[in-house]
Amino acid sequence: MRVIIIGGGQVGAYLASLLLASGNEIRLIEQCEKTYNKIQKELPQEVLILGSGSSPQVLEKAGIASADVVAAVTGADETNLVVSTLAKMEFGVPRVVARVNNPKNAWLFNIGMGVDIRVNQADLMAHFVAEEMDLKDMFTILKLNRGKFSIVQLKVKQNAKASNRLLKDLSIPQDSVLIAITREKSLLIPKGDTKILVNDDILALAAETSRKELKEIFG
Repeated sequence: MRVIIIGGGQVGAYLASLLLASGNEIRLIEQCEKTYNKIQKELPQEVLILGSGSSPQVLEKAGIASADVVAAVTGADETNLVVSTLAKMEFGVPRVVARVNNPKNAWLFNIGMGVDIRVNQADLMAHFVAEEMDLKDMFTILKLNRGKFSIVQLKVKQNAKASNRLLKDLSIPQDSVLIAITREKSLLIPKGDTKILVNDDILALAAETSRKELKEIFG
């Protein structure tokens, strides 16, 4: 997949590293020379372009004509909107992702402005904190499929429904899968005849709709 990232700050540089590690073709555009010089130490020179991501000429140099995704992740909402509109309306990029820095500006980041997916960091954090307060015994490791699924970890409590029972006898939600069980220093692959013990650490893939049900079983 060919991805153009606008903004070489911490978010952009980290995103570029992840995508490169996954075998994607990346171009990262950064207009601040100081920031550009910094990320030269972190990323291959051939993926970096010094210039303004809101310049059509710079975008063309980055190969936007053949890009699958453009991610506008600068610290300025106005820049991210301009980039998104250019990418979608001028160059017809199939997927445009934009970072929202100020939650009050979130309403501007819509398909009419060329934004397919908006990432509102403040909103995500607020929901994450509220969610973790509600599910205090369940730790979210990773969100998947736009937040519809999560990889979670939870410890089996003394009075848990699952305590001292075989896995096959538990009513695990259909949209959840147990990935692994850590017991003291051992890692177990869950099977039907695996007995769940108090203080086991359960690693599971769970749909958002089944997280509370898993907590009731193991927590």
